Amino acid sequence: MSAYPNATATTSTDAASARTGADACCDGPLPVLGRDVTVPLVTGGEVTYAALDYAASAPALQRVWDDVAAYAPYYGSVHRGAGYLSQLSTDLFEQSRVTVHEFLGCRPSDQVIFTRSTTDSLNLLAQVLPAGCQVFVFETEHHASLLPWRDARVTYLNAPRTPEQAVETLERALADRDPHGPALVCVTGASNVTGELWPVRELAAAAHAHGARIVLDAAQLAPHHPVSVTELDVDWVAFSGHKLYAPFGSGVLAGRADWLQDAEPYLAGGGASRKVTRRVSGEGAGGVDVEWHTTAARHEAGSPNVIGVYSIASACRALTEAGFDRLVAREQELVRRVREGLADVPEVRILSLFGDDAPRVGVISFVVDGWNSSHFAAALSAEYGIGVRDGLFCAHPLVRTLLGSAPQEPGECGAPEAAPGERSLNAIRVSFGAGTPDEHVERFVGAVRELVADGAKWQYRTEEGRCVPAV
Repeated sequence: MSAYPNATATTSTDAASARTGADACCDGPLPVLGRDVTVPLVTGGEVTYAALDYAASAPALQRVWDDVAAYAPYYGSVHRGAGYLSQLSTDLFEQSRVTVHEFLGCRPSDQVIFTRSTTDSLNLLAQVLPAGCQVFVFETEHHASLLPWRDARVTYLNAPRTPEQAVETLERALADRDPHGPALVCVTGASNVTGELWPVRELAAAAHAHGARIVLDAAQLAPHHPVSVTELDVDWVAFSGHKLYAPFGSGVLAGRADWLQDAEPYLAGGGASRKVTRRVSGEGAGGVDVEWHTTAARHEAGSPNVIGVYSIASACRALTEAGFDRLVAREQELVRRVREGLADVPEVRILSLFGDDAPRVGVISFVVDGWNSSHFAAALSAEYGIGVRDGLFCAHPLVRTLLGSAPQEPGECGAPEAAPGERSLNAIRVSFGAGTPDEHVERFVGAVRELVADGAKWQYRTEEGRCVPAV
């Protein structure tokens, strides 16, 4: 409890709670920053920007921005300040930890560590693995969860084509491992390429049955579905604030404390250390002896990003109050509209691992016959004011697997360079969520139909590897 309850009430949740409850009970999108921004079109005029790249970074909720703005005048140093604002900021920071712990349904003994991102969280976990730990990871992972394990013994698992096959593949791999050493499974909750949900609970059961632990990359899951560490029975979960409608570059690693407490700090510095003394005699005289914290502070060296952390907590509260049941139902309606709209265009092929009936979040990737994906994405932006993503989405092995049977794409504007002997491959990704208006989805589907039927209205050229309108 804060030593300054009145100030905390002024700067934190009451700022948002005092507003109308319409944001949490309406059937439309949640208000986000940028919803009224207009952008110019190369064909003339302006249009409201349709942000359909949520899988990269979701727009900040207006609620989050308002909460941060209310707190900003009270900003102060965290943990080591004696002043009024420092004490208030420390309370806000630690209360945010409690909020995230509750949002994730953590076990009482679990730690919540604040990081810079999902990538940072998983690299932290990679640094605290016990000696000899074997890591199992599917090739379908985002690079944030595919690449951090370079110093461990890593077994890369082939892309499964059904959820059941994913569980079977993991079980076979774990059955062949050294049963006496530590092991970790890393798996995504929802694919950043296909949007498909993975069988996390079943994978966790398989891991634990073979004496392994499991970490869940929830970067694409947490913004769209409730995530419970306890119910899913995972050992750790990682996610990023900037995908959860919170800006400012913060992330979370939450879960079991033992491996984290037993390892050297991820970063050495102030805040992580409990006591530092000069060594005056014996071996290493002249150096320093350090006693590290055993709490989350052990891996949070340096001055923390208190505004980023508070924005995550605000987003957690906002999504909880809005009601995930309502948010999921509305998003699934948008998913249905987009998939049905794309299915009506024969030239479009939607990328999928698990098939059309697989449950998924609002992330859909596709290719269009006769178009390079960079060219198509550029035309969506320049001629329709629609922002999507093109490329391999930091999941190169997965996208290459999904595009392996795709026809040769023409080498036109924006075609990425390929290694000798390889074809140029890339795809288009449309992604959306709680802040997406119906009109943005309808405009996107209509734009795809027009571009495929009539072609681009403008000429494009390649500039520094990107397809841009020719001027």
